Amino acid sequence: MKKLAIAAIAVFLCMTAQAEIRLGGLFSSTGPTSFLGMPEKQTLEMLVDEVNKTGGIKGEKIELFIYDTQGDENAAINAFKKLATKDNVVAVLGPSRTGSALAIKGLAEKYKLPMISCAASLDIVTPVSKYIYKTPQSDTQVAEKLLEYLVSKGKKNIAIITEQSGYGSTGRDAILEYAKKYPVHIIADEKFRDKDKDMTSQLANIKAKKPDATICWAAGTAPAIIARNAQQLGMKDLYMTQGVASGKFIELAGDAANGIKLTSGRIVVADKLPNNDKFKKTLMKYKTDFESQFKAPVSAFGGHAYDAFMLFKAAYEKGGNNRDRIAEELQKVRGLIGIAGEFNMTSADHTGLSKDSFVVVEIKNGEFVLAD
Repeated sequence: MKKLAIAAIAVFLCMTAQAEIRLGGLFSSTGPTSFLGMPEKQTLEMLVDEVNKTGGIKGEKIELFIYDTQGDENAAINAFKKLATKDNVVAVLGPSRTGSALAIKGLAEKYKLPMISCAASLDIVTPVSKYIYKTPQSDTQVAEKLLEYLVSKGKKNIAIITEQSGYGSTGRDAILEYAKKYPVHIIADEKFRDKDKDMTSQLANIKAKKPDATICWAAGTAPAIIARNAQQLGMKDLYMTQGVASGKFIELAGDAANGIKLTSGRIVVADKLPNNDKFKKTLMKYKTDFESQFKAPVSAFGGHAYDAFMLFKAAYEKGGNNRDRIAEELQKVRGLIGIAGEFNMTSADHTGLSKDSFVVVEIKNGEFVLAD
Protein backbone atom coordinates (compact mmCIF):
# COMPACT_ATOMS: atom_id res chain seq x y z
CA MET A 1 0.00 0.00 0.00
CA LYS A 2 2.88 2.31 0.87
CA LYS A 3 4.45 1.68 -2.54
CA LEU A 4 1.13 2.34 -4.28
CA ALA A 5 0.75 5.62 -2.40
CA ILE A 6 4.26 6.72 -3.38
CA ALA A 7 3.55 5.79 -7.00
CA ALA A 8 0.27 7.73 -6.95
CA ILE A 9 2.03 10.80 -5.56
CA ALA A 10 4.71 10.50 -8.25
CA VAL A 11 2.05 10.30 -10.98
CA PHE A 12 0.25 13.31 -9.49
CA LEU A 13 3.46 15.33 -9.34
CA CYS A 14 4.27 14.37 -12.92
CA MET A 15 0.82 15.43 -14.10
CA THR A 16 1.09 18.68 -12.15
CA ALA A 17 4.48 19.41 -13.72
CA GLN A 18 3.07 18.82 -17.18
CA ALA A 19 0.00 21.00 -16.53
CA GLU A 20 2.03 24.17 -16.86
CA ILE A 21 2.45 26.52 -19.79
CA ARG A 22 5.89 28.07 -19.89
CA LEU A 23 5.56 31.39 -21.71
CA GLY A 24 8.35 33.88 -22.44
CA GLY A 25 8.32 37.65 -22.70
CA LEU A 26 10.97 40.08 -23.99
CA PHE A 27 10.27 43.76 -23.35
CA SER A 28 12.31 46.95 -23.02
CA SER A 29 10.81 47.63 -19.61
CA THR A 30 13.65 49.92 -18.53
CA GLY A 31 15.93 52.26 -20.45
CA PRO A 32 15.13 54.87 -23.12
CA THR A 33 12.26 52.88 -24.62
CA SER A 34 10.66 51.79 -21.34
CA PHE A 35 7.50 53.64 -22.39
CA LEU A 36 7.13 50.87 -24.99
CA GLY A 37 8.12 47.86 -22.94
CA MET A 38 6.76 48.63 -19.49
CA PRO A 39 3.06 48.74 -20.52
CA GLU A 40 3.69 45.59 -22.57
CA LYS A 41 5.13 43.78 -19.56
CA GLN A 42 2.36 45.06 -17.29
CA THR A 43 -0.32 44.03 -19.79
CA LEU A 44 1.04 40.52 -20.16
CA GLU A 45 1.30 40.05 -16.41
CA MET A 46 -2.25 41.35 -15.95
CA LEU A 47 -3.70 39.02 -18.59
CA VAL A 48 -1.83 35.96 -17.34
CA ASP A 49 -3.01 36.71 -13.81
CA GLU A 50 -6.57 36.96 -15.06
CA VAL A 51 -6.37 33.70 -17.04
CA ASN A 52 -4.70 31.79 -14.21
CA LYS A 53 -7.38 32.90 -11.75
CA THR A 54 -10.02 31.34 -14.00
CA GLY A 55 -8.19 28.01 -14.37
CA GLY A 56 -5.60 28.76 -17.05
CA ILE A 57 -5.80 27.63 -20.68
CA LYS A 58 -7.37 24.18 -21.02
CA GLY A 59 -6.85 23.71 -17.29
CA GLU A 60 -3.14 24.54 -17.47
CA LYS A 61 -1.70 27.49 -15.54
CA ILE A 62 0.80 29.82 -17.17
CA GLU A 63 4.25 30.45 -15.74
CA LEU A 64 5.85 33.59 -17.13
CA PHE A 65 9.54 34.09 -17.88
CA ILE A 66 10.07 37.78 -18.67
CA TYR A 67 13.38 39.48 -19.43
CA ASP A 68 14.16 43.17 -19.80
CA THR A 69 16.07 43.92 -23.02
CA GLN A 70 16.48 47.66 -22.23
CA GLY A 71 15.97 48.07 -25.99
CA ASP A 72 19.38 46.51 -26.63
CA GLU A 73 19.78 43.97 -29.45
CA ASN A 74 22.49 41.93 -27.74
CA ALA A 75 20.43 41.70 -24.58
CA ALA A 76 17.48 40.49 -26.67
CA ILE A 77 19.64 37.82 -28.32
CA ASN A 78 20.98 36.51 -25.00
CA ALA A 79 17.56 36.51 -23.36
CA PHE A 80 15.94 34.73 -26.30
CA LYS A 81 18.56 31.97 -26.15
CA LYS A 82 17.87 31.56 -22.44
CA LEU A 83 14.12 31.37 -23.02
CA ALA A 84 14.60 28.78 -25.77
CA THR A 85 17.06 26.50 -24.00
CA LYS A 86 17.07 26.99 -20.22
CA ASP A 87 13.51 28.13 -19.56
CA ASN A 88 12.13 25.88 -22.31
CA VAL A 89 9.17 28.13 -23.11
CA VAL A 90 6.64 27.22 -25.80
CA ALA A 91 6.44 30.75 -27.25
CA VAL A 92 7.94 34.22 -26.82
CA LEU A 93 5.91 37.45 -26.81
CA GLY A 94 7.92 40.51 -27.81
CA PRO A 95 10.40 42.09 -28.18
CA SER A 96 9.36 45.75 -28.09
CA ARG A 97 11.68 47.24 -30.74
CA THR A 98 12.12 46.49 -34.43
CA GLY A 99 15.91 46.24 -34.18
CA SER A 100 15.65 43.66 -31.42
CA ALA A 101 13.04 41.65 -33.31
CA LEU A 102 15.17 41.60 -36.46
CA ALA A 103 18.19 40.52 -34.39
CA ILE A 104 16.44 37.40 -33.08
CA LYS A 105 14.50 36.33 -36.17
CA GLY A 106 17.10 33.73 -37.05
CA LEU A 107 17.07 32.36 -33.50
CA ALA A 108 13.30 31.85 -33.58
CA GLU A 109 13.77 29.69 -36.66
CA LYS A 110 16.86 27.92 -35.28
CA TYR A 111 15.08 26.88 -32.08
CA LYS A 112 11.70 26.44 -33.80
CA LEU A 113 10.23 28.70 -31.15
CA PRO A 114 7.15 30.81 -32.03
CA MET A 115 7.75 34.54 -31.55
CA ILE A 116 4.94 37.11 -31.59
CA SER A 117 6.70 40.47 -31.83
CA CYS A 118 5.35 43.74 -30.44
CA ALA A 119 7.40 45.76 -32.97
CA ALA A 120 6.00 47.11 -36.21
CA SER A 121 8.32 46.70 -39.19
CA LEU A 122 7.09 44.51 -42.03
CA ASP A 123 10.66 43.21 -42.29
CA ILE A 124 10.03 41.22 -39.10
CA VAL A 125 7.58 38.96 -40.92
CA THR A 126 9.14 39.19 -44.39
CA PRO A 127 9.96 36.71 -45.75
CA VAL A 128 7.29 34.71 -43.95
CA SER A 129 8.48 32.17 -41.38
CA LYS A 130 6.25 29.64 -39.67
CA TYR A 131 7.66 30.74 -36.31
CA ILE A 132 7.52 34.56 -36.57
CA TYR A 133 4.48 36.84 -36.14
CA LYS A 134 3.79 40.40 -35.01
CA THR A 135 0.86 42.40 -33.67
CA PRO A 136 1.38 46.10 -34.59
CA GLN A 137 0.17 47.35 -37.93
CA SER A 138 2.98 47.32 -40.50
CA ASP A 139 5.00 50.35 -41.53
CA THR A 140 3.71 49.92 -45.09
CA GLN A 141 0.15 50.27 -43.78
CA VAL A 142 1.14 53.39 -41.84
CA ALA A 143 2.63 54.90 -44.99
CA GLU A 144 -0.45 54.07 -47.01
CA LYS A 145 -2.85 55.46 -44.39
CA LEU A 146 -0.84 58.67 -43.87
CA LEU A 147 -0.42 59.42 -47.56
CA GLU A 148 -4.07 58.64 -48.27
CA TYR A 149 -5.07 61.11 -45.53
CA LEU A 150 -2.65 63.82 -46.73
CA VAL A 151 -3.89 63.54 -50.31
CA SER A 152 -7.49 63.82 -49.08
CA LYS A 153 -6.49 67.13 -47.45
CA GLY A 154 -4.84 68.43 -50.63
CA LYS A 155 -1.28 68.15 -49.36
CA LYS A 156 1.15 67.21 -52.12
CA ASN A 157 4.62 68.45 -51.22
CA ILE A 158 5.77 66.28 -48.35
CA ALA A 159 8.90 66.37 -46.18
CA ILE A 160 10.09 63.46 -44.08
CA ILE A 161 12.40 63.30 -41.07
CA THR A 162 13.23 59.82 -39.83
CA GLU A 163 15.13 58.23 -37.01
CA GLN A 164 18.19 56.15 -37.90
CA SER A 165 16.90 53.00 -36.23
CA GLY A 166 15.18 49.81 -37.36
CA TYR A 167 11.77 51.43 -36.99
CA GLY A 168 12.77 54.70 -38.63
CA SER A 169 14.67 53.11 -41.52
CA THR A 170 11.90 50.73 -42.56
CA GLY A 171 9.38 53.54 -42.15
CA ARG A 172 11.39 55.81 -44.42
CA ASP A 173 11.58 53.04 -47.02
CA ALA A 174 7.81 52.56 -46.83
CA ILE A 175 7.07 56.26 -47.30
CA LEU A 176 9.44 56.55 -50.27
CA GLU A 177 7.96 53.45 -51.88
CA TYR A 178 4.29 54.36 -51.35
CA ALA A 179 4.87 57.97 -52.42
CA LYS A 180 5.25 56.57 -55.95
CA LYS A 181 1.62 55.42 -55.82
CA TYR A 182 0.10 58.72 -54.70
CA PRO A 183 0.09 62.21 -56.26
CA VAL A 184 2.71 63.53 -53.82
CA HIS A 185 6.31 64.70 -54.02
CA ILE A 186 8.92 64.07 -51.32
CA ILE A 187 10.71 67.41 -51.34
CA ALA A 188 12.89 66.91 -48.24
CA ASP A 189 14.40 63.81 -46.65
CA GLU A 190 16.18 64.39 -43.33
CA LYS A 191 17.48 61.94 -40.73
CA PHE A 192 18.60 62.01 -37.11
CA ARG A 193 20.01 59.60 -34.52
CA ASP A 194 17.68 58.36 -31.81
CA LYS A 195 19.91 59.82 -29.08
CA ASP A 196 20.21 63.28 -30.66
CA LYS A 197 19.15 66.10 -28.36
CA ASP A 198 18.34 68.75 -30.98
CA MET A 199 17.01 68.47 -34.54
CA THR A 200 16.65 72.18 -35.27
CA SER A 201 19.08 72.15 -38.22
CA GLN A 202 17.23 69.32 -40.01
CA LEU A 203 13.87 70.98 -39.37
CA ALA A 204 15.18 74.35 -40.57
CA ASN A 205 16.24 72.68 -43.84
CA ILE A 206 12.72 71.28 -44.17
CA LYS A 207 11.03 74.60 -43.35
CA ALA A 208 13.07 76.37 -46.04
CA LYS A 209 11.49 74.10 -48.67
CA LYS A 210 7.94 75.06 -47.59
CA PRO A 211 6.32 71.61 -47.51
CA ASP A 212 2.57 71.15 -47.19
CA ALA A 213 3.21 68.60 -44.44
CA THR A 214 6.13 67.05 -42.57
CA ILE A 215 6.14 63.40 -41.49
CA CYS A 216 8.30 62.44 -38.51
CA TRP A 217 8.85 58.68 -38.28
CA ALA A 218 10.35 57.76 -34.92
CA ALA A 219 9.65 56.36 -31.47
CA GLY A 220 11.12 56.94 -28.03
CA THR A 221 11.93 60.38 -26.66
CA ALA A 222 13.17 61.86 -29.96
CA PRO A 223 9.72 62.73 -31.41
CA ALA A 224 9.04 64.97 -28.41
CA ILE A 225 12.25 66.87 -29.19
CA ILE A 226 11.14 67.15 -32.82
CA ALA A 227 7.79 68.55 -31.67
CA ARG A 228 9.41 71.18 -29.46
CA ASN A 229 12.01 72.15 -32.08
CA ALA A 230 9.27 72.46 -34.72
CA GLN A 231 7.22 74.66 -32.42
CA GLN A 232 10.22 76.93 -31.86
CA LEU A 233 10.61 77.28 -35.64
CA GLY A 234 6.92 78.05 -36.08
CA MET A 235 6.33 74.92 -38.17
CA LYS A 236 2.81 73.60 -38.67
CA ASP A 237 1.31 70.47 -40.26
CA LEU A 238 3.49 67.96 -38.41
CA TYR A 239 2.47 64.30 -38.72
CA MET A 240 3.74 61.29 -36.80
CA THR A 241 3.04 57.57 -36.43
CA GLN A 242 1.81 55.14 -33.78
CA GLY A 243 5.36 55.34 -32.40
CA VAL A 244 4.06 58.28 -30.32
CA ALA A 245 0.58 56.95 -29.55
CA SER A 246 0.84 57.24 -25.79
CA GLY A 247 0.29 59.78 -23.06
CA LYS A 248 4.04 59.70 -22.43
CA PHE A 249 4.69 61.52 -25.71
CA ILE A 250 2.24 64.27 -24.77
CA GLU A 251 3.88 64.54 -21.35
CA LEU A 252 7.36 64.89 -22.90
CA ALA A 253 6.35 67.26 -25.70
CA GLY A 254 4.09 69.46 -23.57
CA ASP A 255 2.01 72.00 -25.46
CA ALA A 256 4.19 71.40 -28.54
CA ALA A 257 2.22 68.17 -29.01
CA ASN A 258 -1.00 70.07 -29.70
CA GLY A 259 -1.95 70.05 -33.38
CA ILE A 260 0.15 67.04 -34.28
CA LYS A 261 -1.71 64.35 -36.21
CA LEU A 262 -0.74 60.70 -36.28
CA THR A 263 -1.82 57.26 -37.34
CA SER A 264 -2.89 55.16 -34.39
CA GLY A 265 -4.86 52.18 -33.32
CA ARG A 266 -8.26 52.98 -31.84
CA ILE A 267 -7.18 52.43 -28.23
CA VAL A 268 -6.12 56.06 -27.64
CA VAL A 269 -9.62 57.25 -28.60
CA ALA A 270 -11.56 54.23 -27.32
CA ASP A 271 -13.98 56.25 -25.20
CA LYS A 272 -14.70 58.57 -28.13
CA LEU A 273 -15.75 55.81 -30.54
CA PRO A 274 -19.43 55.34 -31.37
CA ASN A 275 -21.12 52.62 -29.32
CA ASN A 276 -21.73 50.49 -32.41
CA ASP A 277 -18.01 50.29 -33.21
CA LYS A 278 -17.18 46.57 -33.18
CA PHE A 279 -13.89 47.15 -31.34
CA LYS A 280 -15.22 49.39 -28.56
CA LYS A 281 -16.21 46.70 -26.04
CA THR A 282 -12.79 45.02 -26.17
CA LEU A 283 -10.95 48.34 -26.12
CA MET A 284 -12.89 49.74 -23.19
CA LYS A 285 -12.46 46.60 -21.07
CA TYR A 286 -8.72 46.63 -21.63
CA LYS A 287 -8.52 50.39 -20.98
CA THR A 288 -10.54 50.11 -17.76
CA ASP A 289 -8.63 47.07 -16.47
CA PHE A 290 -5.19 48.51 -17.25
CA GLU A 291 -5.82 52.01 -15.93
CA SER A 292 -7.48 50.83 -12.72
CA GLN A 293 -4.65 48.39 -11.97
CA PHE A 294 -1.62 50.48 -12.95
CA LYS A 295 -2.94 54.03 -12.42
CA ALA A 296 -1.48 55.08 -15.77
CA PRO A 297 -3.03 55.87 -19.17
CA VAL A 298 -3.48 52.98 -21.55
CA SER A 299 -1.39 53.04 -24.74
CA ALA A 300 -1.15 51.31 -28.10
CA PHE A 301 2.07 49.66 -26.91
CA GLY A 302 0.46 47.73 -24.11
CA GLY A 303 -2.17 46.84 -26.67
CA HIS A 304 0.48 45.08 -28.77
CA ALA A 305 1.17 42.74 -25.85
CA TYR A 306 -2.57 42.23 -25.32
CA ASP A 307 -2.91 41.13 -28.94
CA ALA A 308 0.19 38.94 -28.76
CA PHE A 309 -1.20 37.11 -25.73
CA MET A 310 -4.66 36.66 -27.26
CA LEU A 311 -3.10 35.26 -30.43
CA PHE A 312 -0.99 32.90 -28.35
CA LYS A 313 -4.02 31.83 -26.30
CA ALA A 314 -6.08 31.12 -29.44
CA ALA A 315 -3.24 29.05 -30.92
CA TYR A 316 -2.56 27.19 -27.67
CA GLU A 317 -6.20 26.22 -27.27
CA LYS A 318 -5.92 24.29 -30.54
CA GLY A 319 -2.23 23.41 -30.70
CA GLY A 320 -1.53 22.51 -27.09
CA ASN A 321 1.87 22.41 -25.41
CA ASN A 322 3.93 22.01 -28.57
CA ARG A 323 6.00 24.70 -30.30
CA ASP A 324 5.40 23.43 -33.83
CA ARG A 325 1.66 23.05 -33.41
CA ILE A 326 1.34 26.49 -31.81
CA ALA A 327 3.20 27.97 -34.81
CA GLU A 328 0.88 26.16 -37.21
CA GLU A 329 -2.24 27.33 -35.39
CA LEU A 330 -1.08 30.94 -35.25
CA GLN A 331 -1.30 31.25 -39.01
CA LYS A 332 -4.87 29.96 -38.90
CA VAL A 333 -6.24 32.58 -36.48
CA ARG A 334 -9.20 34.38 -38.06
CA GLY A 335 -11.60 37.06 -36.85
CA LEU A 336 -9.79 37.78 -33.59
CA ILE A 337 -10.90 41.20 -32.33
CA GLY A 338 -7.90 42.78 -30.65
CA ILE A 339 -6.59 46.18 -29.64
CA ALA A 340 -4.87 46.93 -32.98
CA GLY A 341 -7.78 45.66 -35.06
CA GLU A 342 -9.23 42.43 -36.41
CA PHE A 343 -6.58 39.76 -36.93
CA ASN A 344 -6.92 37.44 -39.91
CA MET A 345 -3.68 35.50 -40.21
CA THR A 346 -2.78 33.40 -43.22
CA SER A 347 0.24 31.35 -44.25
CA ALA A 348 1.33 34.37 -46.33
CA ASP A 349 0.42 37.15 -43.85
CA HIS A 350 1.78 36.93 -40.30
CA THR A 351 0.42 40.30 -39.20
CA GLY A 352 -3.17 39.77 -40.26
CA LEU A 353 -4.23 43.44 -40.19
CA SER A 354 -5.23 45.93 -42.89
CA LYS A 355 -4.70 49.69 -43.15
CA ASP A 356 -8.27 50.06 -41.87
CA SER A 357 -7.02 49.02 -38.44
CA PHE A 358 -5.68 52.58 -38.22
CA VAL A 359 -7.42 55.83 -37.50
CA VAL A 360 -5.89 59.30 -37.84
CA VAL A 361 -5.96 61.17 -34.55
CA GLU A 362 -4.98 64.68 -33.50
CA ILE A 363 -3.64 65.94 -30.19
CA LYS A 364 -5.85 68.71 -28.87
CA ASN A 365 -5.55 70.28 -25.43
CA GLY A 366 -3.23 67.49 -24.38
CA GLU A 367 -5.41 64.56 -25.41
CA PHE A 368 -6.01 62.36 -28.45
CA VAL A 369 -9.16 62.99 -30.50
CA LEU A 370 -10.28 61.65 -33.87
CA ALA A 371 -8.95 63.92 -36.61
CA ASP A 372 -11.37 65.61 -39.00
